[in-house]
Amino acid sequence: MSYPKTMKAAVLYGEGDMRLVDDYPVPEPGPEEILIRVDACAICGTDPKILAHGWPNHPPYGEFIFGHEYAGTVAALGEDVTEFEIGDRVAVEPHKGCGVCDNCRDGLYNTCLNYGNIEKGHRHYGFTYNGGYAEYVCNHVNSAYKIPGDMSIDQSTLITTAATSLYGLRRIGGVQAGETVVVSGPGSIGLMGVVMARLMGAGTIILTGTRAERLEVGQYLGADVAVNVREEDVVERIIELTHGVGADAVLECAGTTQAAVDAVEYTKKNGRIALVGIYKEPAPLNVNKIGQWNITLAGSKAEGERSLAQALALLSRGTVDLSPLITHTFPLDQVHAAFETSEKRLGGAIKVVVKP
Repeated sequence: MSYPKTMKAAVLYGEGDMRLVDDYPVPEPGPEEILIRVDACAICGTDPKILAHGWPNHPPYGEFIFGHEYAGTVAALGEDVTEFEIGDRVAVEPHKGCGVCDNCRDGLYNTCLNYGNIEKGHRHYGFTYNGGYAEYVCNHVNSAYKIPGDMSIDQSTLITTAATSLYGLRRIGGVQAGETVVVSGPGSIGLMGVVMARLMGAGTIILTGTRAERLEVGQYLGADVAVNVREEDVVERIIELTHGVGADAVLECAGTTQAAVDAVEYTKKNGRIALVGIYKEPAPLNVNKIGQWNITLAGSKAEGERSLAQALALLSRGTVDLSPLITHTFPLDQVHAAFETSEKRLGGAIKVVVKP
């Protein structure tokens, strides 16, 4: 596959300063890397924060291309690449560990001890290494996965979101058949958490949140009950729904201190809670209850332990209609409008996809 020497890219030149550049050099794939022609890149909730404030260890302003939820087509192969062929459609995983630290050796590359150290081999695409708001990007083969033939490119941009939700569930032992699972927060990760919990065999899924239209989407995707926390006491309602016992497992995606506090209160004895949200301040959790009730509380960063591959396998069955999650698409030329739509939730935006 032929490819040009230069490309369009959304480049960060400073805090809040994103510019569309027409002549950014197309990167050359190094050993064990593939060059991907980006076909679609979804906007993550973290991206506006990167636009506003940058990210620790990011590439220099004037060179930094962010975006990490992208999918595309292999355009060129680096030296020693045998895992892919030109023309393969691929989805990407943002994290590629150094491969040599203790965490990476244990398969925990998403918490690599050499985070941000490019010389050591660590890559966090779209954060500390250039990402997908461009026509082309290079990825290490460890961070790319072939897309099943019947999955659309647009839906393939949701795989990172799905893997984040799945990793949260895996961090607390997965979902046992018939269990009651609470998903807190109907953002894109929470909504994907509903899908993952359903595919893993949950018996009852309770989705909590504040936005009625998002709760409605969650019920379409598989939630059995929606609880609007502005209208009901979420702890009382979940205790009622579980006949006084509480939830078996909780995927906390809201990222508010109150949501974390409530999760402890409506979890059953020996229940499990995964903290997937990003919290701005400490939460006063009932630690005595956590201890005395044998509640498992686990942090969950990103999409480790090859959860992206497992999410692809689950979603490739085609049993769930993911189309309600992708609400808007924009060409790369309109990337600023895409960000405004996503950040302000214009037109009920959930996932906004940028297509070079």
